[in-house]
Amino acid sequence: MGVSSDDDSRKLKGLWAASDRVVHLSQALVILAAELLVIAAILVATWILYALFIERVGGSLGALDTLSEVQAAVEQVFAGVLLLMLGLELLKSLTSFFTGFKTQVEIIVVVAMIAAVRHVMLIDLEHTAWTTLVGSAALTSGQYRM
Repeated sequence: MGVSSDDDSRKLKGLWAASDRVVHLSQALVILAAELLVIAAILVATWILYALFIERVGGSLGALDTLSEVQAAVEQVFAGVLLLMLGLELLKSLTSFFTGFKTQVEIIVVVAMIAAVRHVMLIDLEHTAWTTLVGSAALTSGQYRM
């Protein structure tokens, strides 16, 4: 009976090892696919941001009459840049996870902070409900320490 038990134990260990390899390979493939998708999205978003910027700069230089119009235009450009930064930080997070299968909380917090700042930048103060403004204020008024 001892020999059969050892054979069963070896077979079970081999099965677990094969299962671990399949899980590891599937995780690697999913993360690689996600990284490629994020890279493609960043490249497309960058191209669109530049195309919109060039198109609108040529047509609206003479149309910007007040400082508030200039500020709104610049805020839109900054929001686009922050969107690209979100993509880059997400790519960094995926790469970190792919290389060590560890999640770095700092990267996730940075992504969340960039997203919150971008959201606050894009709030239309004249047409937004007061509850949204209070929620955004509460979200951004905390002390962030790293």
